[in-house]
Amino acid sequence: MTDESTPAETSAPRTHWGRLSFLVLGLVLIALGIAWQLRLLPFGNSLPRQNAIMVIAPYKHQGTWVFDDSSAGLVQEPFVAGVPEMIDVIVKDIPDADQGFRLIFSSNPFPDYQKKLVWLRGDRGGNYYRFADSDMEGWICPAMFQYYEKAPPELYVKAEPMN
Repeated sequence: MTDESTPAETSAPRTHWGRLSFLVLGLVLIALGIAWQLRLLPFGNSLPRQNAIMVIAPYKHQGTWVFDDSSAGLVQEPFVAGVPEMIDVIVKDIPDADQGFRLIFSSNPFPDYQKKLVWLRGDRGGNYYRFADSDMEGWICPAMFQYYEKAPPELYVKAEPMN
């Protein structure tokens, strides 16, 4: 005969490994997301470059100025909306510039820069700049943010032959 007043036998708690695995995976993913947002991870980071002076090599393709930068994932990135005309001005003394030239640029003045560009306004993800010594202006597309975290108030440029 059983005594009704005797407590029922209890079993050991069961571990729910499946639930625990999902919880741990979720916490790891959240931690990785936070670390990525805080730019603490050495990979997958889309920080702009930290160089003070940068160099690209524009050339003409199908009648417009373009450039490639494999480290930024840019291939035949076109210059548009007034910038091709600005480039024409700075390369006027470079023979065969349409085959390619070196464009040095910085947000800080550097020795022998040719032109200073002054920020005018943002528009459609890009930014309008004008030559400081003329009314020529052009729109620099969002590819700029591969080089700068935010649009610099001034850009300094110099065009040189490739050789």
